[in-house]
Amino acid sequence: MNFSLTSEQQLLRNTAREFLAIECPTSVVREAEESGVGHAPDLWRKMADLGWMGICLPKKYGGEESLLTDQTVLFEEVGRALVPGPLLSSSVLAAQIVLHGGTDQQKETLLPGMIRGEIILTLARGERLETSSQSGNLVLSGDSSFVRYAGSANQIICATRPAIGAWPDTTLVLVDGQADGVIKTAMESIANYPQFLVEFDDVSLPDDAVLGEIAEGRVALELATQRATVIQCAETLGRAEKVLDMVVEYAGMRQQFGQPIGTFQAVQHRCANLKVAVDSGRLLTYQAAWRLDQNLRASDEIAMAKAQSGTLSRLATETGHSIFAGISFTVEHDMHLYSDRAKIAEANLGDTEYHLDQMIVD
Repeated sequence: MNFSLTSEQQLLRNTAREFLAIECPTSVVREAEESGVGHAPDLWRKMADLGWMGICLPKKYGGEESLLTDQTVLFEEVGRALVPGPLLSSSVLAAQIVLHGGTDQQKETLLPGMIRGEIILTLARGERLETSSQSGNLVLSGDSSFVRYAGSANQIICATRPAIGAWPDTTLVLVDGQADGVIKTAMESIANYPQFLVEFDDVSLPDDAVLGEIAEGRVALELATQRATVIQCAETLGRAEKVLDMVVEYAGMRQQFGQPIGTFQAVQHRCANLKVAVDSGRLLTYQAAWRLDQNLRASDEIAMAKAQSGTLSRLATETGHSIFAGISFTVEHDMHLYSDRAKIAEANLGDTEYHLDQMIVD
């Protein structure tokens, strides 16, 4: 396996970094955070115009049909720039569920609009989401916590369990985000991250609401979750690498006792440890992406990458705040933007302890 970037991937990385340096400075990140929406519509449209929403989706729907490793390269830059918005939840997780689990008509209805940035999708899953058949109609009831960007989503994909006496496995249903009986309550979160408690009060669903077939949603959900987990690792990797760049630059300029603090062994050791963790995270993340591209079993590699990603999140946060010291705890400093999002990403799609347990189970 050779994890060196191809010339096309290097071009993608450089182009994305240059674009985001202009279009997504931290002022845009702060504005999105303060708005409470966590979304920058102008930036969203520009990313859609670049084809980022459909980089791994088939060309017949308007996508680029690229490899997962290409998307991994892109999302390193997305993480590095702290790009706000539902890029991961809509264009990766939800889009892959539709691609692997939807009917041809559902794909043709949802994917082109999502790729153009006109439709935002999200996923709701929870133990208390149930579908049942009442008088010949499908009805959704229950609630789901921590639903990302539910306030902005046009459609919510619900992973539901059957009511007693119904079909035996996961059923995926599409719900209009503005439908009667859909109640969204914003949940308090670090960095004003837009996550919601979504309640479904006996929502009557149309005949075409089932994504694919009844009781056959588990495979699509698992495939999409695997890919989204790798991409979440890539985002974390990009953020950590940016923190490393920031602290190395600062350590070379900050003077203490008549010399740069970068000359002190304690500072050097912290930077070196973070560099090793970044390189380890990159190896594990790209190994998992490569195996998925090759249609090989990758559950262990994904678990290792996400477990390392959580460790990397914590180390980057600790290193950044310890080297920048007191100034990094002020809202004016950018370091807290990185540490806040590191905590959010670590918990998303399973934290370190969860994925270590997955390896033990396997």
